[in-house]
Parts: sequence; C-alpha cells; structure tokens
Amino acid sequence: MLSQLKNFLRACLWPSSHQNSRTGSDAGGRQDGLLWYKDSGQHLSGDFSMAVIQANNLLEDQSQIESGCLSSSESGPYGTFVGVYDGHGGPETSRFINYNLFQHLKRFAAEQQSMSVDVIRKALQATEEGFMSLVARQWPIQPQIASVGSCCLVGVICNGTLYIANLGDSRAVLGRVVKATGDVLAVQLSTEHNVGIESVRQEMHSLHPDDPQIVVLKHNVWRVKGLIQISRSIGDVYLKKAEFNREPLYAKFRLREPFSRPILSSEPSISVHQLQPQDQFIIFASDGLWEHLSNQDAVDIVQNNPHHGSARRLVKAALQEAAKKREMRYTDLKKIDRGVRRHFHDDITVIVVFLDSNLVSRASSVKVNGVSVRGGGINLPHNTLAPWTTSAEAGGT
Repeated sequence: MLSQLKNFLRACLWPSSHQNSRTGSDAGGRQDGLLWYKDSGQHLSGDFSMAVIQANNLLEDQSQIESGCLSSSESGPYGTFVGVYDGHGGPETSRFINYNLFQHLKRFAAEQQSMSVDVIRKALQATEEGFMSLVARQWPIQPQIASVGSCCLVGVICNGTLYIANLGDSRAVLGRVVKATGDVLAVQLSTEHNVGIESVRQEMHSLHPDDPQIVVLKHNVWRVKGLIQISRSIGDVYLKKAEFNREPLYAKFRLREPFSRPILSSEPSISVHQLQPQDQFIIFASDGLWEHLSNQDAVDIVQNNPHHGSARRLVKAALQEAAKKREMRYTDLKKIDRGVRRHFHDDITVIVVFLDSNLVSRASSVKVNGVSVRGGGINLPHNTLAPWTTSAEAGGT
C-alpha cells in the first residue's frame, strides 16, 4: 500500500518534460536548458517579465503572477498579485504555497470586500496552518517533510497601493525616478529575516533569552540552532513544533534539547506603499539573485534596457557574476547540469513588474480577462507532494 502511494504521488507530481507552461490566458513561457523565461506579459498596471534558472536537482523556487480579480467574488477588488517562494530542503513547501496562498487571499478579500494588510496576513497564516496539517498527515509515511520549508515574498498592487509581505530572505526592490536628476534609484521594499543580519540575530536573542545557542556561527555562516539561516518561514515544522523534532527525522535536524515554543516564526513583515508616478518598476527575486547583484546594479540593468526580457537579463547578469567569482567562463557555467550547478549558484527566480501610472490609478475598477502565470511553467495537481528526497538531498537554507 505504501509503495503504491509513493508511486501515485510521484506520477502526479513530477510532470513530463513537455508540460512546461500552464494552459489558459497568457500562460506562455519558454524553456532553454535549465532556464525558463517569459520575456513579456501584461498585467493590469503595466507589463511584466519572468525568469527562473534551476540549480538544484529538483527546482525548489516557485513563483506566480496573478492579475485581474483578487477576490473569489467577481465584484473585486481587482489588481495584481506577485509571489516568489524560495524553498529549502525540498520543493514541497514552495509548491504548496504556490497552489494555496492566492486562493486563501481571494477568499479573505471576498469576505472583507477589499484588499488590506489583514487579508494578506490571514492568507499567509492559513497557508502555514494548511502545510502544518499536511505534515501531520504525512508524518507516518514521509517524516522528512517536517524539515522542508520556504521563504515567501508577496506583492499586491491594488487601488494604487502596493503591499509587500515577506518571510525569509527574498527581496523586493523598487526603481524610482529622482525628479531633480532623472536618475532611477533602488529602494528596498522588503524586510529580510536572515540571521546573517545583526539586527535579526539580536531579535532572535531577545525572543529566546534563555538560549545562548539560538544563533550559532557554523562554517563562517550564522545559522539558527546551527541549522538554517532564516528566522521566519512557511513550513520548517521541525523548528516550530517539538512533536516533529524526533525520530524518524534525520539526526542532523534533531535538536538535543527539547523546546516549548517555536524557534522559527511564521509572522510576516508587511509594509504598505502608495504608488507614485515616479515609481517605474519593482523587482521581485529570490536571494539567489541578490547574492550576486546589488539592489542598484539590478535596477540599473532594468532601467538601461528594454522592458522585454528584463528578468532573463537579470538572471544572466547574476550567472555571469557567479562564473566570475569561480574564475570560469559564463559559457562553461551554462554547461553544468542541475544538482552539480548548485555548487556554483542557487535556484534564481526573478519577476520584474513595470508600472504604468495611468493604469495604476484605474486598474482596480477595470474588469479584464485574468492573467495567471507560474514560474517554470509548473502545472502540478493540487495538494500533492514531491518525489521522495534522499538523505543527501534534504537540507536547509
């Protein structure tokens, strides 16, 4: 029975190679080796560009852009939703977010008949609770799912307002024109939760004053309990509920001391920005991009080139930097297969959302055909899991 269930989940979850884009409105995208890209598409407030490069054996980054009705009620509100989900330890959590978060957001928006910080927070909380329930159900047959988690970066444009919510270390950066000079400056919109940042380490120490080992420097990298770099996430249930930090979870994830309260948090940082005519575009990307490009470098690349292909251009620039750091040619880096490629760079997801100020001001009241695109062209059945990961493949950010 167990082997049949495993085979069923594998068959359901891992699509055939030709299945590289969703069907439906504006769902195109192209594959070039480990690179998936959609150079241009239209959302309610302008155009957008997406690109994903795979480095892991299984793509752990997931992403989506949804534009049109942001509610399960046709009365709206209308706008654009962007999500970047950088998984770690496997793709299960990021895939779960990709197929549940936006549905929760639409449900809560319908209940409140508007978009708000509260709607976004409730949608993230419902997604976290849903994944925890999934872990509880799967624990007897797939206990390692307790060690899988994901960062979660969300942007919502609605009624001329931009909402940014973040858990983990993905990043949203705005390109804004300075009126006096005409320069386009980078403005970071998201708050990051990586213990490599001193203020995040201080936050962890203040939340866990009785644990001097809450953050440990391991192999020259700061990690929570020596295991993971981020302090907030969806999933990572083994660091949130003690009942899942025990055998048969792999020994490397089990803590020596029991804990009575969650070590990691699922509380997002949410900020609200009123969009201005000088706001040109927003870059949403997983940390794989920001490891190699500064905020201003990324903004300059977008600003100094055509909109078409912006996300792919940023991915290429990051890979060129990754190659340079290893003193190798970019063309040679591109030849390295997935899995081995992870030693040179992470999975990288980039979504560039351009803002047309004329459209931003009226988009919430315009009823159009919806746009729905998922990065990598992922088209997987609802509520299913990835193929079983081996001991070697399981790991943390």
